[in-house]
Amino acid sequence: MRKNQAMPPRHRIVLLALDAVVPFDLGVPPQVFGAARDADRNRLYDLRVCGPGPIRTEAGFTVVPDHGLEALATADTVLVPGIHAGGPVTDGTLTPEVGAALRAAAARGARIVSICTGASVLAAAGLLDGRPAATHWAWARRIGGLYPQVRWDFDVLFVDDGDVLTSAGVGAGVDLCLHIIRADHGADVANRAARRCVVPPWRDGGQAQYIERPVPAADGAGTEPTRAWVLRRLAEPVTLEEMAGHARMSVRTFTRRFRDETGLSPRQWLLRQRVEHARILLESTDLAVEAVARRAGLGSATALRQHLHATIGVAPSAYRRTFRHS
Repeated sequence: MRKNQAMPPRHRIVLLALDAVVPFDLGVPPQVFGAARDADRNRLYDLRVCGPGPIRTEAGFTVVPDHGLEALATADTVLVPGIHAGGPVTDGTLTPEVGAALRAAAARGARIVSICTGASVLAAAGLLDGRPAATHWAWARRIGGLYPQVRWDFDVLFVDDGDVLTSAGVGAGVDLCLHIIRADHGADVANRAARRCVVPPWRDGGQAQYIERPVPAADGAGTEPTRAWVLRRLAEPVTLEEMAGHARMSVRTFTRRFRDETGLSPRQWLLRQRVEHARILLESTDLAVEAVARRAGLGSATALRQHLHATIGVAPSAYRRTFRHS
């Protein structure tokens, strides 16, 4: 960038910390969004933490936000981390000041985001009424009972409902932050941020695969090597029998073990990888849709359109217009 060319103002994210805040949820956004840089390594987000005063965390220590609730009035994005218990999580209450500040931010067009049980704060403020939303599966019964007007989905890592985004528990906050970076600035920036944070840029499946599922035995006979082998040849046809053969298992054993390790059948997993690869190609190349489909192993532009529409509800051309960044 030329020295005499002013930098555009950074997108401002304000984190709202409330009593019993989960420290991990409070710490993830500054790390992930702070890792989002442009080609000249300039930060793309300005993060601030606000709260109604000193905040006692659920881990037994206190944090003192630099800003009060007035910071929400200047936020482009408001992000509410999870809280462990009390108020919106256990009895459905929210202080009038916090509720009014959140509703005012939403009314003027700020993007509203929550991690984990932070969704209960949004629900208590009335910002999730009639909307789809996610939160931690372990709180499904409690939070679902407190806020039945919300269309809860406890089987996904996050829900993007346009101007309101919510995530499942703990690690899913990383997934949602990376998703927001990807939506704002494209796959390259999100992938670099993920690499800087040493986390995967994208995780498959929903949080159902993390609900008290036994960990597969580390006996060297898992399906991970076969998954890596498949990812190197997505453009080529790969059958279930070939995958099982590569893993040196019967089809039945391979399918069972694959589902234990990923939460998906081999065919479901392979389709997701191909659609995801097609999305990256649409974002980062000028290839024709037909060529993208072939390189992703989907065969034809028609198949790509069908699968992309089933996955995210848009056509390849519309997706490219939305997410392609110069």
